Amino acid sequence: MSANKGYSAGSRLLHWVMALMLISMLFLGLSMVQSLAVWQVEAVTLHKSTGILALILVVLRLINKVYSCTPTLPTELPRLQRFAAHITHFGLYCAMILMPLSGWLMQNADGRVVQFFGLFQLPNLLGADIKYFAFFREMHGIVAWLFLAMIFMHISAALYHGLIKRDGVMSAMLTGKK
Repeated sequence: MSANKGYSAGSRLLHWVMALMLISMLFLGLSMVQSLAVWQVEAVTLHKSTGILALILVVLRLINKVYSCTPTLPTELPRLQRFAAHITHFGLYCAMILMPLSGWLMQNADGRVVQFFGLFQLPNLLGADIKYFAFFREMHGIVAWLFLAMIFMHISAALYHGLIKRDGVMSAMLTGKK
């Protein structure tokens, strides 16, 4: 790890809250499309509200990223691994934005409203249209599977750095220290 500090407490808190929330949301979403159980209506409502929260938090996270110092990767890390780390992080941020946006637009195209825990309703950006609904539903599903793959790569890389390399990459996000 470089000489600069680890992640700030705020960065770590946002990371871990979002990690737990997004992994839970992905598994909830996968279970919803596989089931017509009585709990599905409540699950969909929770999924929509939590999706809005995720969109708000990723915006906060991007603002935090601009204003906080991010530790650099170890200098001994091969160029290909550095590139993979940067591409994966970029992909994770894209997925964190595309998932709630595609879900919101999918609901709009199905003529449904999206509410945030019953507190307010998001505006409809699209009118009801089966073609748009099909497009955004497919997009939502594809991005979900790509998101899961990137999360798996991210966790695998973190474990590799924390348990095998012990180079401070994982501890920077766990404790804020290298």
